[in-house]
Amino acid sequence: MMGSDGLIVSVGVKLSNRTPYAYLLDPATLGQLATMELVRSTTSDLAGGIYSYLDTNNSLVLVNASGNLQRISHSQDTSGAWQLTVDSSVQIGYPDVVGLVPDYEGRVWFATAQGTTGTTGAVVGYHDPSTSRTAQFTLPAGEQVANSISSSPSGVAVASTQALYLFKAGNGESPEQLWRQPYDAGPARKPGQLSWGTGATPAFFGPESGFEYLTITDNAAPQENILVYETLTGDLLGSVPFLTAGLNSGNEDAAIAVGGSVFYPSTYGYDYPSSAETGPSVPESALFVGGMQRVDVLADGSGIQTMWANNSTASAAEPRLSLSDNLIYTVTFDATTQIYSFVSIDPGTGAILSSTPYGSGFGANPLQMVSLISPDGVLYQGTERGILRVQAVPEPSVCVLLALGGAVVAWVSCRKRPLRRKLPREWDEVTARF
Repeated sequence: MMGSDGLIVSVGVKLSNRTPYAYLLDPATLGQLATMELVRSTTSDLAGGIYSYLDTNNSLVLVNASGNLQRISHSQDTSGAWQLTVDSSVQIGYPDVVGLVPDYEGRVWFATAQGTTGTTGAVVGYHDPSTSRTAQFTLPAGEQVANSISSSPSGVAVASTQALYLFKAGNGESPEQLWRQPYDAGPARKPGQLSWGTGATPAFFGPESGFEYLTITDNAAPQENILVYETLTGDLLGSVPFLTAGLNSGNEDAAIAVGGSVFYPSTYGYDYPSSAETGPSVPESALFVGGMQRVDVLADGSGIQTMWANNSTASAAEPRLSLSDNLIYTVTFDATTQIYSFVSIDPGTGAILSSTPYGSGFGANPLQMVSLISPDGVLYQGTERGILRVQAVPEPSVCVLLALGGAVVAWVSCRKRPLRRKLPREWDEVTARF
């Protein structure tokens, strides 16, 4: 994450001890300016602060694995050294938080992965700093939350493993459920998904307010569907089949959702770490071939239609659309060569416009994480073993790798050269610190 001061704040889990840490990083070199150890979760690889955000003061907001809602600021002392400091810590009583967002009145909303007992569903709630009160709503028995949650002026959207919800704060001790829409959760988790049920974080979008609609994917088998709902009523506006049944019709990513368009990548068959998966998948495994699909709301708002779909873009990261240059950026994986590449994609057609290999094997995998694009156009991508800094230039480059300090730091230095076939964009410099 990047705040208004331009510094990078990141949360990552060390492989050596499975413990999450907060990092303050230099945006130019990715050098560590300050580090803080967080509390290790005993319930989930995705709990303990992995879901977090920056507030308007550039403070990191998270719920640690002890159930404390914390705000962690960064500052420099008189010698110029940086430090991370816990400015506030409030016990909300729920350590298993896997979704965290602010609403438009300053409340901090959260969702837990599991219920507090074996017979209750997951908990959706919020903490109001103006009253120091925490409110909670328990979902029906058996319903879990396995994706992040989303906020808009109309309310907070939560996708459980059985249904899509919209909540608002309400006036009582509990959030008010505005509506609930069940979807086809399918018979089991698919390969390339982390849990049974939808793999999508609900995403608001719309051409006017920006939150007229909500989208998720279902988990119907063998053919999943892209679903679009009217935010105000919860009515299903439309449903279209997602890619190709038995080949790549499965999703574990949030959509790119902007204007009247949504873009979903396929994760069917993607090899997630087994420790992050919940329950067996059906089938047990599948090849990861990828794919991507764009769906638009019709101009009169009467339904939705597929604009394009492909079965070839094997996105190993969560794609991100840059509105400044109108390009989609992601990382693709070639199953034959085992090489990961940064690519840019035309949102109008789905065609790959440029591709630059950057690595292979353990450590290069971006684990379906979303990238950060800074205001000056630099892309930062998390991987299994570090963060990559990527900068775009008009022409291709020839790169030489220099490893320093026993591969503790790796620099890739690139120089432009002409090619027989020009690509619209290429990557000039990649800096990685592990």
